[in-house]
Amino acid sequence: MDWTRGQTIGHGSSAAVFVAKSRWTREIFAVKSVELSQSQFLQKEQKILSELSSPYIVSYKGYDVTKENDKFMFNLMMEYMSDGTLTDEIRKQGGQINESLIGYYTKQILQGVEYLHSRGVVHCDIKGHNILSGKTGAKIADFGCARRVDQAERDAAASAQPIGGTPMFMAPEVARGEEQGFAADIWGLGCTIIEMATGGSPWTNVTNSASLLYKIAFSGQSPQIPKFLSLQAKDFLSKCLRRDPRERWTAKELLKHPFLEETSNSNQDFVTSSPTSILDQDIWNSVEETETMDFCSIQTVSSMDSAVQRVRELGLKSGEPKWRWDDERWITLRRSSE
Repeated sequence: MDWTRGQTIGHGSSAAVFVAKSRWTREIFAVKSVELSQSQFLQKEQKILSELSSPYIVSYKGYDVTKENDKFMFNLMMEYMSDGTLTDEIRKQGGQINESLIGYYTKQILQGVEYLHSRGVVHCDIKGHNILSGKTGAKIADFGCARRVDQAERDAAASAQPIGGTPMFMAPEVARGEEQGFAADIWGLGCTIIEMATGGSPWTNVTNSASLLYKIAFSGQSPQIPKFLSLQAKDFLSKCLRRDPRERWTAKELLKHPFLEETSNSNQDFVTSSPTSILDQDIWNSVEETETMDFCSIQTVSSMDSAVQRVRELGLKSGEPKWRWDDERWITLRRSSE
């Protein structure tokens, strides 16, 4: 199809994200693009997303290759979510989301996570920045770090496969480089709930990525649960943030927790500030958080010394966030074969 590229609206874990419009149907959608020669991770994301279909997962619309400025670009087309990220919603709500709305979003995110896990997929980077919101609620997006987990790996004590994600939302076993299974997404969900409740990071008083990863991996601590939450909300969080991944509740178990029982998708009123134009809103810009990292060669650590060294090395790989808003001109694109 012919389509028109608009402004940059953010950056995913592997590529830039733009708003786009079909020249023929006038449909608005999002497109994630990167040079074809560097599109390994985006092609992996395309393959995973193309096999998913859930009202709680951002919809896949296709992909193509275009030639722009003498460069071939790989483009992944996805559903456009008008209200931006969950992080944007937190800002709209004044820096904190009330508990009833937290329950509403949490249930939808958890339904998406349960669907992914039922399909053998771990998202690996659950956080507010990767949850998009629109008229129908919240949907999980950005599968740049996602991975498939087969039965043999699920039963293994540890995994030697590469791991990735955002350090601030990493589970202890992931920070140690041991494994990244379904339980890691549950930890990420717990951190995201704290992000919704406080408007801040799940971990505080950390100065750099190395000290953050060390604290997560070896301190024995978990993120502090906000004292102002209800007893049910606190209990729900405690089930998500158990340091031993074997003790964390599964998505299916959490969906039956009393905290979510009173949540009704049909009765929840949104308080959002809808833009008059898709270009009026700063979509998918993140709060300042440690940048998503792709660790391609982390092996299981066998001793405390090697684990500490591993954490130091990982901390050095994390750069400053590079979220930006690019005021680009619209460009008409066609398939490279035309």
